[in-house]
Amino acid sequence: METITVTPADIIYHRRLAVLEHAGRCGNVSETCRTFGVSRTRYYEWKRLAEQYGTAALMPKTRRRAQLPNATPTHVIEQLLTLAVLEPTLGARRLADRLADAGWPLAASTAQKYLREAGLGTRRQRVARAALIAAAAGGLVTEPAREAEPMGFCHVAAGPAELVSLDSFYVGQLKGVGRVYQLTAVDVFTRWAVVAIIVDTPTGAATGRFVDQLVRHWRRHGYQLRAVITDNGPEYIATDFRAALAAKEIRHVRIPPRSPNHNAVVERFHGTILQECWRPAFHRRRFISRRQLQAAADAWLITYNYRRRNHSDYMRGRTPHQILTNHPTQLAS
Repeated sequence: METITVTPADIIYHRRLAVLEHAGRCGNVSETCRTFGVSRTRYYEWKRLAEQYGTAALMPKTRRRAQLPNATPTHVIEQLLTLAVLEPTLGARRLADRLADAGWPLAASTAQKYLREAGLGTRRQRVARAALIAAAAGGLVTEPAREAEPMGFCHVAAGPAELVSLDSFYVGQLKGVGRVYQLTAVDVFTRWAVVAIIVDTPTGAATGRFVDQLVRHWRRHGYQLRAVITDNGPEYIATDFRAALAAKEIRHVRIPPRSPNHNAVVERFHGTILQECWRPAFHRRRFISRRQLQAAADAWLITYNYRRRNHSDYMRGRTPHQILTNHPTQLAS
């Protein structure tokens, strides 16, 4: 049996019809008004509408939402919804930050309200809408995936490059490229991130070269890389990797086996780059080389390190660049 939904407007419409039908049957308007509890003025108003425009005119009109003086401007709401589709993995707070950067301050709760009203309140809904638009435009489509939030473990560093979290992240099997991994380094003190894209499974030689890259990177900022923390993957216990650390006099800290939460700084970053960089990028284009992937990661890292506010308990809305520039520079020895 089919379910029929009755709205309040339908109830009002049928009651008005019942009033007119009862008056037509009994021929006494006063008795009808007493029976249904309506005034004669209201009865004759409904009768006039039905005679002039038909019984469909008895359906209550939908009212436009009142535009309050302090309401969010329409163009700001449109910009919010556009950003929600262009960058579907960002949450309400991140989208509100983007609007604030453009000169349109908006509370995160208000942003979430408008997203929910537009059917974009969850990340899955936004990704699905972006995929639908990409499909209509002839782009690639992937299935929306749930977000996995790793549990954190607190690490403390005295300054930039004092302790850097390293890890490997599997990006995916890309046609024409192969198995793609990224080597990730996140500074514990500033949350500054560096990423290197490699093809095929990471080896000790690859992670050793990545250490050399990190040393040069932090030397340009005026700091000396002093310690790294890794898991017990084969690329981080390999002879080449340990030799690279020994040559640079870098201390190696290894987390307990099967305890990725002890390296939560870089693990959390992997969730961020997956949601805000890779998934939107794979919705929009096809990558055919490692160089293209590296360029996409470098472009996103500029936003992450310089402009993207981090609202964790430690960062409190700051960017890695702000923490780095506000710390007294200690030239590398």
